[in-house]
Amino acid sequence: MIAREAGSGQPAVGTQGIARDLAVALDPALLAHDVGLDLDAWQQDALRSREQQLILLCSRQSGKSTVSSLIALHEALYRAPALVLLLAPALRQAQELYRKLKDGLNALDRPVPIIEESALRMELANGSRIMCLPGKEATIRGFSGVALLIVDEASRVSDELYQAVRPMLAVSGGRILLLSTPWGKRGFFFEEWTSGEGWERVRVTAEQCRRIPRDWLQRERRSLPSRVFDSEYMCVFGETEDSVFGWGEVMTAVDGGVAPLFAPSQIVHPEGTRDDIAPLAVRPAKTGTGGWR
Repeated sequence: MIAREAGSGQPAVGTQGIARDLAVALDPALLAHDVGLDLDAWQQDALRSREQQLILLCSRQSGKSTVSSLIALHEALYRAPALVLLLAPALRQAQELYRKLKDGLNALDRPVPIIEESALRMELANGSRIMCLPGKEATIRGFSGVALLIVDEASRVSDELYQAVRPMLAVSGGRILLLSTPWGKRGFFFEEWTSGEGWERVRVTAEQCRRIPRDWLQRERRSLPSRVFDSEYMCVFGETEDSVFGWGEVMTAVDGGVAPLFAPSQIVHPEGTRDDIAPLAVRPAKTGTGGWR
């Protein structure tokens, strides 16, 4: 337990301090008040969530990184010893999330002593560790017992990297948090948002963010291409620029009821190994006039 006075960085003493400490442990949203932050309702809900899988599909400058850093800080302080990993496409982005976490810890006057600290990792006296990871699949393997895995700018993280980090949660039963703006109808972030199982999903557009002025948002709408504005501010998964066919057209053409032209056992790679995945059967898509194209 970590006794603090509400709204201050000073240690709390006596029965009141213990009561406050217990309250923050049970309600993570109170931690924001203690570090001097006024959260939106959706941020408070995200902080309180104990779902194993959480996706934040949020506008730019909506506060998703702030609430994610608080989730990580609460995990490290109140669920020790916890291993918290911060992952992003670039190490610099992971470090920015790490900096927000350290700012929150400093606002509390470091209630738990820091044993070791660097630009990429921190170890607390309670046994918790917070580490930044680079966005390279080949260099992040080997972690186990992960309590919380946060993937920032998740829509820009490669599928290979995402597939490499998920097994870190297999034994520990740890939580995973994905946060991002959209980046087209592609990749694991889009798939998890649209059809992934077991996810709590939170969507926050710029219009729902009280810190973004309405007149400024309207100027952005006029200045940016609609595709960019919708993606960055309205959380819309648009078609990718380099796609020949739209995602909807591709999905319309896929028909699981059509038998494949050949069985999986007939697919032989040059090295002689066989493929165990049956090809998708595709039927022509109908046009609006009833013909085929």
